[in-house]
Amino acid sequence: MTKEIKIGDVKIGGTNPIVLIAGPCVIESERLTLMHAVLLKEIAEDAGVGLIFKSSYDKANRSSIDSYRGPGLKKGLKILQKVKDKLNIPILSDIHCRSEIKEAARVLDVIQIPAFLSRQTDLILEAARTKRVINVKKGQFLAPWDMQNIIKKIENTGNKKILITERGVSFGYNNLVSDFRSILIMKKFGYPVIYDASHSVQLPGGLGTKSGGEKAFIPQLALAAAASGINGIFLEVHQNPDKAPCDGPNMLPLKDLKDLLIKIKKVERAVNPALPIKGAGRSRKGWVK
Repeated sequence: MTKEIKIGDVKIGGTNPIVLIAGPCVIESERLTLMHAVLLKEIAEDAGVGLIFKSSYDKANRSSIDSYRGPGLKKGLKILQKVKDKLNIPILSDIHCRSEIKEAARVLDVIQIPAFLSRQTDLILEAARTKRVINVKKGQFLAPWDMQNIIKKIENTGNKKILITERGVSFGYNNLVSDFRSILIMKKFGYPVIYDASHSVQLPGGLGTKSGGEKAFIPQLALAAAASGINGIFLEVHQNPDKAPCDGPNMLPLKDLKDLLIKIKKVERAVNPALPIKGAGRSRKGWVK
């Protein structure tokens, strides 16, 4: 059994049901970020799933210099703080350099280490010293057992609030492949394992100056991950993915999320009938004024 990690009112790992980490790839505006957060909270409560809201204030690892990166650290964190205050939900975002960690830790409940930076020792140690929950995306170039070295780096600071996220393995040629054995291997390390179903269908650099994707495969991969015993599902979602400035081809349309969550819960219940039943919440409106 994996360790239980508490993030605000959300518990992940242990004997707890699958948790949802979701939101648009990148912050586009305060209005759109709050709108997506409100809708996600309603959907998650109706489906009886714990929610951690995710969006990036800066996408620093884009393929092209012309790619949209987001509003930046200060403005982006201010928007994420508003989401946190208005909706009372935990917030996750990714960091890319040591200089932004201290400021980001004042707002974020979960600090995410991007896949391409998952072996950067100084970055990981600095993030871990904040004592925030650390979510490490497994690098596309790493075997699942390599993650044990990264876990030990974080543990070395005394921080044992760790999440590990599978997001596919790169074989080059703008493609990723998901090997679900990795979930079982990484769960042996004792920490909750997340599956990122949206980035696993990404085609890195597949459109030349930006990433492509095959979002039609997100539901099938998410259900396969649920059957493999994941502790959380990571989904980038958008009300209109085709109009999103970043990662639209691999984002799940928001309208499809509730149906997918219900199916995930059914698979989870079939695989592990002993899980406690979490009742569906009530849809509420009026959080954003």
